[in-house]
Amino acid sequence: MSYNIHEVEKKWQQYWNNYPYGVAKAINTGKKYYCLDMFPYPSGAGLHVGHWRGYVLSDVYARAKVLQGYNVLHPMGWDAFGLPAENAAIKEGMHPRPVTERNIATFKRQLKTIGAIYDWTKELDTTDPKYYKWTQWIFLQMYQRGLAYESMMPINWCPSCLTGLANEEVVDGGCERCGSTVEPKQVRQWVLRITDYAEKLLKGLDKLDWPEKVKLMQTNWIGKSSGLVFTSPVKDLNFNIQTFSAHFEACFSDTFVVIAPDHPLLPKLLEGISNRSEIEAFCKALTTKRLEKNYDDKEVEGIFTGRYIIDPLGNGELPIWVASFALADYGTGIVKCSAHDERDFAFAKKYNLRLKVGIVPQDEQLRKQVEALEVCFTDMENGLVLAPAPFEGKPGKQIRADLVKYMVEHGLAQEKISYRLRDWIFSRQRYWGEPIPLVHCQKCGVVPVPESQLPVTLPDVEKYEPTGTGESPLAAIDSWVNTTCPQCSGPAKRETNTMPQWAGSCWYFLRYPNPNLENEPFSQEDLKYWLPVDLYVGGVEHAILHLLYSRFYVKVLHDAGFLPFDEPFTQLFNQGMVCKLSEKSGAVEKMSKSKGNVVNPDDIVQIYGSDVLRMYMLFMGPPELDCQWQDAGIEGIKRFAHRFIAYMMQPSSLLAAGSVEDTAVTKRVHRLVKDVQERLHEFKPNTAIASFMEWTNDAMKDNMQLSHESAQTVLTLFSIFAPHAASELLEKILGLSLTQCHWPEFDEAMVQSDIANYAIQINGKLRGTLTTTKNVDKETIQVQAQEVVVKWLEQKEIVKIIFVQDRMVNFVVKG
Repeated sequence: MSYNIHEVEKKWQQYWNNYPYGVAKAINTGKKYYCLDMFPYPSGAGLHVGHWRGYVLSDVYARAKVLQGYNVLHPMGWDAFGLPAENAAIKEGMHPRPVTERNIATFKRQLKTIGAIYDWTKELDTTDPKYYKWTQWIFLQMYQRGLAYESMMPINWCPSCLTGLANEEVVDGGCERCGSTVEPKQVRQWVLRITDYAEKLLKGLDKLDWPEKVKLMQTNWIGKSSGLVFTSPVKDLNFNIQTFSAHFEACFSDTFVVIAPDHPLLPKLLEGISNRSEIEAFCKALTTKRLEKNYDDKEVEGIFTGRYIIDPLGNGELPIWVASFALADYGTGIVKCSAHDERDFAFAKKYNLRLKVGIVPQDEQLRKQVEALEVCFTDMENGLVLAPAPFEGKPGKQIRADLVKYMVEHGLAQEKISYRLRDWIFSRQRYWGEPIPLVHCQKCGVVPVPESQLPVTLPDVEKYEPTGTGESPLAAIDSWVNTTCPQCSGPAKRETNTMPQWAGSCWYFLRYPNPNLENEPFSQEDLKYWLPVDLYVGGVEHAILHLLYSRFYVKVLHDAGFLPFDEPFTQLFNQGMVCKLSEKSGAVEKMSKSKGNVVNPDDIVQIYGSDVLRMYMLFMGPPELDCQWQDAGIEGIKRFAHRFIAYMMQPSSLLAAGSVEDTAVTKRVHRLVKDVQERLHEFKPNTAIASFMEWTNDAMKDNMQLSHESAQTVLTLFSIFAPHAASELLEKILGLSLTQCHWPEFDEAMVQSDIANYAIQINGKLRGTLTTTKNVDKETIQVQAQEVVVKWLEQKEIVKIIFVQDRMVNFVVKG
C-alpha cells in the first residue's frame, strides 16, 4: 500500500467537511461534554503554530470523549469587535467589516487543516447583529439592576489607540494592546459595578478546578483586605476625612497623613492655601509620572498640603501630605502613617517628619535600634504592642481581633472590608464595537432602548478613525445620533460610546449551544444540559481580563434568574506559549510577527502534513509550560509517524482472520491503552505520544502480529493525535471508519505483571512517583521523571542522576 500524506489529509478533510465527525447531537442525548477553546480575534497575520498548541490540545480531549460515547460540544467562533480589529483596518486603509470578514475566512481555512472536530454549525461572530443584539440585552439587564452608571472620571487614556482603558488593560503603565504609555484624562464613561461582586468572585474560586496560579492571580487582583477606618476632623475646615488602614496594630503611633495626588477631596483641602497652584502642579506631574512604564514606585516623594487632621486617637495634629505611594482607589485614598511601614518611614526621613514607635521587637538589641528610629520595624504579627494600655506588651497577632472590637466599642474607628478591585470602565471612544443601547433625553434623562428595538446596529460609515477628543466618531453622525426617546417620544440622542471587546467574549459560551435563537439569548433547556463548560483551554494571559469579566457576567445573569449556575468554566487548562529564537534579537522570545520569529503552520503542513504538526505540538513538552520551537524536533516526530504508518501497513503486521494473537502482543497492547489513558488523565499528552513511540519500537523489534481487534485498538487511540492517518489506516487495513470505533479499555490482569513503580527523589528525598511499564530504557524514564517533579527542579542544576531499573530515580541537584 502507498501512503501519500498530503493526498490522505486532503481526502479526509474533504470527507469530514461533507460528513462531519463528532458534532453535537440533540440535548439529553446521553452524557455531555462541553469542550471549549478561547476563541480568537481574527487578525490579519493569521494563525501561527503557538495557536495550534491550544487547539490541538482541546481536540485531543474532545475526540477522546466522542470515542467514550459522550455527546460532545466543541465549537469555534470569532471575537472580532474591538481595538485589534479596528487598528488593523486603519493600517490597511479599509473599513473594519471587509477586513474582519477576510481574516475570518483565513482563520477558518487554517483551522480546518488542523483536523479538529469543530462543530461549524455552531459558529458565531461577535460582530453579527444577531449576536450583539443579545450582548446589548445583557448590558440592559445590568443597567436595570443598577450595575451600570455614567461618570465623568479621570481614566487611563491611550494616546495611540485614542480611547479609555480599564485598569486591567494597563500593564506596567502602558496600553495592553499597543504598549504606549497611558495618560490621565477626564472622559465621560459608562462603568460597570464589578466591585459589587468582589466577594462572590473571590469565594467562587474555591470550587473551581483551575490552576492555582490563575486563582492566585485573581485573588490578588480582587485584593481583599480588612482594616479600620478612622474619621478625623480637618483643622480650620468644617469637614472630616476618613483614613483606612489594613495594618492598624501600631495605629497609636501615627504621626502624619498622606493623600493620593489625584484624590477627589484634594481641591477641597487646598481651598485657601497660599501655594495651591504649586501643589496642584506637583500633583498633576506626579499623577502623570506614576503612569510611566519605568516608574519606580519605591522612590517616595510628596508635598505638604498645609493642612492637618485632629487625630481621634490622641496623637495631636497630624500634617497631611500628598505622597506618591498613596492610591486614590484603595481604601479611602488617605492613609495615616507611622514608623512601622517602610515607605512611611522613608518618606518621614526624607521630609524630616516626626516619627513615634508603637510596636517593638522582642529582641532587646534590635528593640534599642527601633526605639532610636535607626531601623524600621514592620513585623506587626510578632512585635509587642505599646498602646493602648489594655494590650501593652502583647504580640500583634494575638490582639488583632480584640483590638478591632476595642476600637469599635470605644468609637475610635469603624471596621471595613476593602478591595483592590475597581469598577470596570466599560465604554470606548471608538467606532468598531457594540453600540451601547441607551439614549439621552433632555426631559427623561438616560433611557434604555426597549428590547423590541434591539439590536441598535452600528452605522456603516466611510470615516471611522478615532477623534482623540474623548468622543466616539459616532458622535459626528447626526442621522444616527438623533432619535426619539422611547419614553416620551421627544427628541433624543443615542449614546455614542461603544462597548469594549470584552463585551462579546464574556458570554459567547452561553450562545454556542444554539447560536441561531432569535427570541432569546439562550434557552434554559440548553443551559441545563450543556453548561457549565467542562474543559476550557486557553492562554494564561487571560487570567485577569477575560476570565474575571466572564465570571462577573455569569454571576450577574445568575442573580437575575437567567442562569442555573454561577460559574462558567468547571475546569480550566492554560497551555504554555511556543517561543522561538528571534532572528532580530538573537533571544528566545514569544512568537510575534513584529519580532520576526513566527512559524506559519501553513508552511509546516505543506512540508510535513497536519498529523505530524499536531503530534509535534503535543510532544514539545508539558502542555502547561512554555516551550521552544525546534526544527529538529519536528523531524523526529516525522520519522516516528513514518515508522508507525509503515509498520501498520505492512501485511505481516496483521494476523489472518481466525488466527490467535500471541499473549505477549495482547499484553503489550493493553499496556499501551493503560499508558495513554492515564497520561491523558494527568494532562500529559506529550508522554502519551512517547508511549506510542515505545510501543512502535517494541512492535517492530519483536515483529508483533496484531489481531484485528488489537489493530483497531491501536488505531483508535492513535486517532486522537493523528486523525487523518488513523482514519486512512482504519479504512485501508480493517475496512472501518472512526464512527464504528469506541474508546478501548485495558484489562488490569493483562498489565499488572508488567508495571514498574518508580520512586522519584531529589537529593534523596521522595518528591513524586511514576508508574510505567517494566524495562523501559533509562533515558525515557529520566525524561518522564523530570516532568513529574518539574517544580522541584526549577532553577536547579542536575549534577548527577542515580537510576535503579524499575525502582528509583534520584536527581542530585545544586542551587
